Amino acid sequence: MDGALVYEDYLSLVSKKKILSSKLLYSQIQPSSFDLSLSNECYEVRTSFLSTRCKVRNKLKKIYIKKIDISIPKILKKNKTYIVRLNEKLELGDSIKGHCNPKSSTGRLNIFCRTILDYSDEYEKIPINYKGEMFIEITTRSFDIKISEGDKLNQMRLTKKVHNYLNDEKLKKIHKRNPLIFSKNNNFIENGVKVSVDLSNDNKVCAYVAKKNTGILNFSKIKHYKINKFWEPLKPIKKSLIIEKNKFYILKSKEKIRIPSFLAGEMIPYDTGIGDFRVHYAGFFDPGFGDPHGAYAVLEVKTNELPFIIEDGQTIARIKYKKLNKKTTISYGLNINSNYQNQKLALSKHFT
Repeated sequence: MDGALVYEDYLSLVSKKKILSSKLLYSQIQPSSFDLSLSNECYEVRTSFLSTRCKVRNKLKKIYIKKIDISIPKILKKNKTYIVRLNEKLELGDSIKGHCNPKSSTGRLNIFCRTILDYSDEYEKIPINYKGEMFIEITTRSFDIKISEGDKLNQMRLTKKVHNYLNDEKLKKIHKRNPLIFSKNNNFIENGVKVSVDLSNDNKVCAYVAKKNTGILNFSKIKHYKINKFWEPLKPIKKSLIIEKNKFYILKSKEKIRIPSFLAGEMIPYDTGIGDFRVHYAGFFDPGFGDPHGAYAVLEVKTNELPFIIEDGQTIARIKYKKLNKKTTISYGLNINSNYQNQKLALSKHFT
């Protein structure tokens, strides 16, 4: 069937050598996505680029500053750009195409990354029946980050033929049977499911903003760092918060959301109708997220243009729901050691 591939499909693609990697771990396969891993081959580059007319490798030869071996951990300096070859290669067929996005932990550290493929005219796009290597562009914007071979910063989501996004009428029918969002409001389904920000208590920490000068953060160290070394906690003032230009914030949704096991969710990163800012760098929810009672969405917020005020209950993001090509037998949650199933206002998994 058409639609987003699920756990069993990725297993099949690995066994048929349609997804190739000398370092593959089965833990990379998620309910409806596949975690991609860094090889040891890294390049510092002068400029970002797409490789629309040649292979990425050929273009890299002309523009890289230096080559770096990350089989030994190396520090990626803030606001410098690097290209790393991914361990995975693709040999797709059968009208399969896809898209990539940063993993939640990557987005919550303000690591901007996007995938570049041979002869592709868009970042993050996996063209239909793609065959070739995969590279990731990385720019860390808040902290100096130590990375090493095998780290997983992004994921791919493959689809057969077409993306089956659900319209509002279908979403309302599903929600009536079993809630997609736990909200006190009634008008939350409009071009997807609307998500608002929680700034409801002036006496309670509602957000974190990344500090300007911090130490180095090792991406592979989990539950290791003290929050106050890297983040400043914020409380609302009269149930509102000023988002300042070029600062990076972590907030949470007012509502709990739920992704049923037969659907996946995507948060729209830019939505000019609700504000000139970016929300949620990662933006993908696997089937089973928040099932059955809902989980808060963590919101990564940044503006590059103007400072703006957000108020409690203000719509800050939308989630689109898409059909899977079949019901997955593996759902997001404790059984596969998912990091953010019952999250509240949660920083990345690197913090205690």
